[in-house]
Amino acid sequence: MYRRGNKRRITQTDSPFIAIFDHRTFSYDESWQRYFYILYIMPIEAYEEKNFSSLEEKIGVKFKNPDLIVQALVHRSFLNENREFPLAHNERLEFLGDAVLELVVTEYLFENYLNPEGELTNWRAALVNGKMCAQVAREIEMEEYLFLSHGESKDNSVKARDYILANAIEAIIGAIYTDQGWDMTKQFITRWIVSKLPEVLEQGLWMDPKSRFQESSQEIIGLTPNYRVLKEEGPDHDKTFVVGVYIDKEKIAEGTGGSKQEAQVNAAEHAIKEKGWKGPKIDILKRNPGDPLG
Repeated sequence: MYRRGNKRRITQTDSPFIAIFDHRTFSYDESWQRYFYILYIMPIEAYEEKNFSSLEEKIGVKFKNPDLIVQALVHRSFLNENREFPLAHNERLEFLGDAVLELVVTEYLFENYLNPEGELTNWRAALVNGKMCAQVAREIEMEEYLFLSHGESKDNSVKARDYILANAIEAIIGAIYTDQGWDMTKQFITRWIVSKLPEVLEQGLWMDPKSRFQESSQEIIGLTPNYRVLKEEGPDHDKTFVVGVYIDKEKIAEGTGGSKQEAQVNAAEHAIKEKGWKGPKIDILKRNPGDPLG
């Protein structure tokens, strides 16, 4: 979104000249009047206040229109308390970025692997899901740049903040695509997200934690884990469950969550770390340059 800045007066000279402001070129014509004005692009104050140039340096993208990187970090709740803020929230950029992210990852997997479609779909899901996007946002230290309402700022829920951060990463991708086009967006996604693929494959992160722990347990020791509710706390509308995961009679780990299923998943994640188990073994079929597409 381009904003109108202050007007600048250009004085006529003895020879033609060209003025350039923020990538927009204006030619002087001697037949014009002695003075004329140029409306130029300038970033909103928030860009300087939050030092967005440091974020640009971190992600390796210098925006032509700096308003876009700012807008990508504006949560809807912020505008409810700051109605004079000159930019919209980030949801349209998030919508665009979500589609671009999936396409870049899909193209990479299609061009580099010959595994069946179902396996590639699972790998892609592990790279583009909210958990991975939130992890990348935290690596970039994006949280300090968010524009949130006072209520959202004070919310200490990791789950709620991860949801906002994941959406912000998609909005950043949408902003880069809008400002810089496909190639730069692809570079960003490859650097920060596609680079996680070896970890996804080695750790079996393309499977949900319960399935991963179960398959590893069956493969390594020939036993199937089971789960038991150890504790329930809180009112019916806001319960917290504590669940233990067991192999035979041995409790391996505990997990908590707002539902039994969520607590089981959390327990399985802790159990995988406790055992030091990686994901089940799979055949990775690399595609070499010149190979058929499959």
